[in-house]
Amino acid sequence: MTTVSIGSLTLESTEVLHNVELAYERCGKEGAPAILVCHALTGDQFAVGTAENPGWWSGLIGPGKAVDTDVFQVITFNVLGGCHGSTGPTSINPETGEPYRASFPLLTIRDMVRAEYAALKELGISHLTAVLGGSLGGMKALEWGHLYPDFVDGILPLAVTPAYSDYGVAFNWIGIQSIETDALFEGGNYVDSADLKGFELARMAAMVTYRSGNLFDQRFRRSTKEGQFQVESYLDYQGQKLAKRFDANSYLTLLKAMNTHDVSREKIDVEIFTLSFTYDLLYPSEQMIPWLKSMPNASWEIIETQFGHDGFLVEFEKWGEYIQKKLNSLVVPELMR
Repeated sequence: MTTVSIGSLTLESTEVLHNVELAYERCGKEGAPAILVCHALTGDQFAVGTAENPGWWSGLIGPGKAVDTDVFQVITFNVLGGCHGSTGPTSINPETGEPYRASFPLLTIRDMVRAEYAALKELGISHLTAVLGGSLGGMKALEWGHLYPDFVDGILPLAVTPAYSDYGVAFNWIGIQSIETDALFEGGNYVDSADLKGFELARMAAMVTYRSGNLFDQRFRRSTKEGQFQVESYLDYQGQKLAKRFDANSYLTLLKAMNTHDVSREKIDVEIFTLSFTYDLLYPSEQMIPWLKSMPNASWEIIETQFGHDGFLVEFEKWGEYIQKKLNSLVVPELMR
């Protein structure tokens, strides 16, 4: 695992994290125009991955693909507060010698972006052609445009809105309560995330928001196996799978950070290109487009899909060309500098 150290980081809360590290993946040729890719809630830094273990956006990023690693270098960080190598609740607190666990401080989306800005400077990257990400990653892309307009030429936030909706906060609250009221949670000092039935339930509730009702109906068709609806079995599997691979305290940290997202009153001067997806319950286009119209340099597309919010993770053939064209339009002036 590759990491970069950024030293101490002062958070918006004024708390200070020491010995901060961010795990990252870097693909493409060093010195090429740089694209920062930002993952979603339970993602990680392996957007591209390997031939044996393809990353979550391997269909979008690579040689000759929409994000062409023959043209760009692509950096993806595991988010601050995550559990795949970056400083988070599972990390050792240098002041105590023990894992942070429940004592890890609350974060905001801006804290995450500031950490990544510091990490990029440590990696010798002084400018970004674009920041690209969906969902939580889209929140970060918007904050990049707000916080560092001179550092980035354009932002491509996908499946996101300028502020996290009350509907989204409501589902986050269901998840938070499911985890924190689990009898084995122990105030965040649980033995193993996989033991927390509340964590599984939190994931199940979230899964219902990620795809359209039509897609659920088309896939499961009220079918049963051994007396259980197949959709119930699917949700059980997804809940157990996440609880085994992700840390519950990290999940809580990131949910609470998502709730802080709000750039709705900000003016973002950098070029914005965004994609919204039909049937996205959490980030509907009708909450995004009016705000985009108020920005000085924004454009967008709405992608027709039954996948709803998860549209930014699939069906690249429908929308990858939009990303490719926008990145190419941004890189031409970059190459002429």
